[in-house]
Amino acid sequence: MPTLKPAAEMAAAASKPYPNDGPEYREARTRLLAEEIELRRQIERVAAMRRQLPLGGQPPDYAFVDENGKTLGLADLFGRHDTLITYFWMFGPQRERPCPMCTSFLGSIDHPARDLTQRVALAVLGRSPVSRQLAFARERGWRNLKFYQTVGDDFARDYRGLAPNGDEWAALDVWVKRDGVVRHFWAGEMDGSTADSGQDPRGAPDVAPLWTLLDMTPGGRGDDWYPKLEYPLAS
Repeated sequence: MPTLKPAAEMAAAASKPYPNDGPEYREARTRLLAEEIELRRQIERVAAMRRQLPLGGQPPDYAFVDENGKTLGLADLFGRHDTLITYFWMFGPQRERPCPMCTSFLGSIDHPARDLTQRVALAVLGRSPVSRQLAFARERGWRNLKFYQTVGDDFARDYRGLAPNGDEWAALDVWVKRDGVVRHFWAGEMDGSTADSGQDPRGAPDVAPLWTLLDMTPGGRGDDWYPKLEYPLAS
């Protein structure tokens, strides 16, 4: 493993003032840059650990329905790939409208889905009929995501998308296929029990661009702001 340069040394060499930067700002920004370099390294260390995970369990024989009404198994969702990302979103039949935060996340990956699916398969799973999921997707202008209805609630319960009391939760999972056998590889497991005091539950790194970009601003995520499905028109 190569020896890494000290982050502070790299930050000092890379830090260059913008017009009219004061010394106090530039010094603080250089210190922050060193922390950002360390954060990048931590992200890569975690990603390397994730890639080295042993294979997880073999899932039961769940069934899903595609937009043509065809019943498929989990293995069928891989298509030509050996890796599959699934996102279970909170849009069960009891909901008039889907979860706004799920909607925000899916909207942020609709266009990149064309790039993602060059490397891996991608499937959005919901408890509502596919026609209902697609109607909402078209309302939002989404064109590149593939939607499937879960048959029954076993998948949602087993993979933490449905609580015993009936509450839905978003669930992001990664699956692999080896010698024709599907295995669970990774899932987001950071929930309320892993949240630090004063924070909403969040993963690391956060997969939602909305939150990552807001974290770069002075106001951050805010104390009680969440995305909505609609916003009033600006006057």
